[in-house]
Amino acid sequence: MIIRKSKGLHGQVQVPGDKSISHRSVMFGSIAKGKTEIHHYLQGADCLSTISCFRSMGIDIDNQGDIVVVHGKGLRGLKRPEGVLDCGNSGTTTRLISGILAAQNFDVVLTGDESIQKRPMKRIMEPLTLMGAHIHSLKDNGCAPLEITGGPLRGITYTSKVASAQVKSAILLAGLYAEGATKVTEPYLSRNHSEIMLKYFGADVSSEGTTAILHPGREPEGRLVSVPGDISSAAYLICAGLMVPNSEILLHHVGINPTRAGILKVCRAMGADITLMNEQSDSGEPTADILVRSSLLHGTVMEGALIPTLIDELPMLAAMACFAEGETIIRDAAELKVKESNRIQVMVRNLAAMGADVTETEDGMIIRGGRPLHGAVIHSCLDHRIAMTFAVAGLCAEGETKITGGECVKISYPGFYEDLMRLAK
Repeated sequence: MIIRKSKGLHGQVQVPGDKSISHRSVMFGSIAKGKTEIHHYLQGADCLSTISCFRSMGIDIDNQGDIVVVHGKGLRGLKRPEGVLDCGNSGTTTRLISGILAAQNFDVVLTGDESIQKRPMKRIMEPLTLMGAHIHSLKDNGCAPLEITGGPLRGITYTSKVASAQVKSAILLAGLYAEGATKVTEPYLSRNHSEIMLKYFGADVSSEGTTAILHPGREPEGRLVSVPGDISSAAYLICAGLMVPNSEILLHHVGINPTRAGILKVCRAMGADITLMNEQSDSGEPTADILVRSSLLHGTVMEGALIPTLIDELPMLAAMACFAEGETIIRDAAELKVKESNRIQVMVRNLAAMGADVTETEDGMIIRGGRPLHGAVIHSCLDHRIAMTFAVAGLCAEGETKITGGECVKISYPGFYEDLMRLAK
């Protein structure tokens, strides 16, 4: 993909459906009783992997594009797949589905692409094993492929070392099948889409501070789910609108769940001109239209409890910091090392190639903004968030920015380049 400097971005965009909520709507709908109708489902590769896995376990799923209909069979309605379950590039699919599979009356092997087979799975294997699950890493390295032998589970009280919605969700899903209550406490509150949706589907879920509590006994029932626009996808257009001079962009019906909306806090702390309009709630999730205008930005610090609310947006915010006056510090973000790529290393290397003044640290980076950037050859490492980040950075850099492996954006935002180029006209 080749990107050139833009003179201004203008227009309106409906960003794709939220990836996290799309995954969960199919998973929860599959183990619920009756029909679940999902509107604005994300047709990205990751979410299609979730559909494929549940179809392999006997669930009828009608994918009509913007609308997906799941014919759920209840908690005990899944059947043993004929072959290996392939999660593709999706860490969400791999980790969340493990919680469900741990309680089934069959065994299964769960795998994914080369990237997934390097991502840490001990973080779910440990708590699920404490619940009575039998999970084995076939390569004995704590990664997929995972062999899961389903069986009876017991509820646990678990303190997670990391603030991870995927860990929390895997445990809560296993808790639906367990004997006794399941409680998960995190160091900080991670995104809470699972708690919201499980409650919406009728499960007995509550929260106390950073602890989520699930009591078994209530079988989920199918629902109508309206998926808001993904704020992680909107992030690239929000930052583009702030960074590119003479820009004004309106993004429709974007999810602004507080456990995900850290990017809005950071942008405002940097001096951004952002207005929320038409705020409402869909399926328990808050949404708004977001109006963004180009702004003079300054540096800030991102750390602590803020990090889990914008972990996927940190690459884009790091790039935007290059165009802000002063110093920006990102810390407490070691989780970036175990994403689709080591996003700390990849960001620092690629930003430096464009002329940025950036220093890698053990758990983040320091960006000294205000230096003009120039085009470069950017290696995406087949990481969709890296590719989209540098497409936006390229709009503000002199010369051409070439992104290798840029097609990986289909993982989460299949129409990203089309939307970006339409705004740039």
